[in-house]
Amino acid sequence: MRFLLDDEQRAFAHSLDALLTAADTPSVVRSWGAGDHTAGRALWTRIADAGVFALAVPEAYEGVGPLPVELAVAFVELGRHAVPGPLVETVAAAALLTEPGLAKRFLPGLASGETIATVALNSSYALDGDAATLHLTVESGEGGQGGEGGEGGSVGKLRLAQGHGHGPVRTSMDPARRLTRLEEAGGELLATGPQVAATAAHALTWARLATAAQALGVGLTLLDRTVAYVKQRSQFGVPIGSFQAVKHRLADARIALEFARPLLFGAALTMDPADVAAAKVTACEAAYRTARTALQLHGAIGYTAEYDLSLWLTRARALRTAWGTPGECRELVLE
Repeated sequence: MRFLLDDEQRAFAHSLDALLTAADTPSVVRSWGAGDHTAGRALWTRIADAGVFALAVPEAYEGVGPLPVELAVAFVELGRHAVPGPLVETVAAAALLTEPGLAKRFLPGLASGETIATVALNSSYALDGDAATLHLTVESGEGGQGGEGGEGGSVGKLRLAQGHGHGPVRTSMDPARRLTRLEEAGGELLATGPQVAATAAHALTWARLATAAQALGVGLTLLDRTVAYVKQRSQFGVPIGSFQAVKHRLADARIALEFARPLLFGAALTMDPADVAAAKVTACEAAYRTARTALQLHGAIGYTAEYDLSLWLTRARALRTAWGTPGECRELVLE
């Protein structure tokens, strides 16, 4: 069986690539990490206008979805350009708010980009709570953590958080992934009961798919930038890219990323939680491996925050444990 994107999906990817290339995303990422969301919000609006968030929203609520394959296509490009913000969390919010009353209330804003959402699963911390306009918390007797990692469990209550922090209150591996505290007490109770467990598990699957796609895009950019660098940097009078050891490292990274791609789009077709978990761990581990290779081959310059490579290096490390650690995803696959 061949898993190939059709012409329309490839054209969608090319249009997003052109949009994000023109946006100078490295400067947007640095501004976002410093707490200035102006450029990031403007880019968010352009991404929404391109229809990215509408892919997770049903047509009945002003979306065009749910279309998981097209969403994966979009998030690969968002990862390739290191776009900041609670992108995955907004997708997770769309999957959480499936009850008709809640969907009518919130989903049109998510689809249009007017609403920026963040979600905390069994945690007081959520990604970019200081930038989001919709703050959701899910309380469970067991389970895990959204944002920087974890597994959904037996969920009982979905709430609107009463407030949010005004800056990063917890350090993230990626400076542009700002963890802020959400206050659960006193927030509006949106839903309660066993059905919340099902919607939370559904949202976790969508979040993992988007994270896997984002990680694949991050890995592809790290590889492209490293290949370009080893062609320019010379030792002993020749480019270091001509050294066999360097070629082997880059080839291993390429193979890992290419093996992750069919798993990602296969999982998007089935949306089976185990398939998505397999895609997530494979894509994130491939991106992390590529990041280690990129750092080694760039040498000392790769460690500097001023060098753009660092934006993708830190993102690869953060995504590795976001919405499920490698161990948690492997455990789900084995089950």
